[in-house]
Amino acid sequence: MKALLVHYLPRKQRSRTKVLFDHAAGILRDRKISCENLDLCREVPDLFTPERLSVYYERNYGGNKVSDEKARLMSGMDGMAHQLTGADLLVIAFPMHNFSQPAIVKAWFDSVLQKGVTWDLSPQGYVGRMKGKKALVLSSSGGVYEGEGQAMEHAMSLTRLHLSFMGYDVKTVTAAGINQFPDREQEILEEAKRSIDQAVSGMFSDGDCCPGGCVCR
Repeated sequence: MKALLVHYLPRKQRSRTKVLFDHAAGILRDRKISCENLDLCREVPDLFTPERLSVYYERNYGGNKVSDEKARLMSGMDGMAHQLTGADLLVIAFPMHNFSQPAIVKAWFDSVLQKGVTWDLSPQGYVGRMKGKKALVLSSSGGVYEGEGQAMEHAMSLTRLHLSFMGYDVKTVTAAGINQFPDREQEILEEAKRSIDQAVSGMFSDGDCCPGGCVCR
């Protein structure tokens, strides 16, 4: 089994989301799962410029072979898409920014949500091509977005939609309300860690660990 660990943690050591990510990564190391790291702060995804979008539609929707020059425009996005398809498990971690995904995270999803690669169309409608694979989404937020506040939450809900659309079995863990309840920060983080323990435990069967050891890069 191979895991892809995607993270956008711009606050580095000050990040509460990093606490959750490090905890999940530690569990995978203990299980000797082969891991590949993608740090979106260092490897910033390409954007859908008019030129890239034109190539994408010509190739992925039109089914046409494009020139090498045009293919190079999509090489960064293609690389991230194929990196994702090569993994059995996805862990993605990021903070909520302005009620939604950070722009860099959305750009990553734009890179990997490619027709004919991670999803497709059939006479019955949309078909996720990542069925049978699992995803764990980790995030933190200053407020609690439940009840009346749920209408303001577009980070986890959008991420779950993206991943479910591709066919993933999705689990989410959020450390919410850290700024709203600063005196409970450690309690909130510890509760999130316990939720991660349960989520990861439910993702694996006894044969899912790699006897050769963990390879994290």
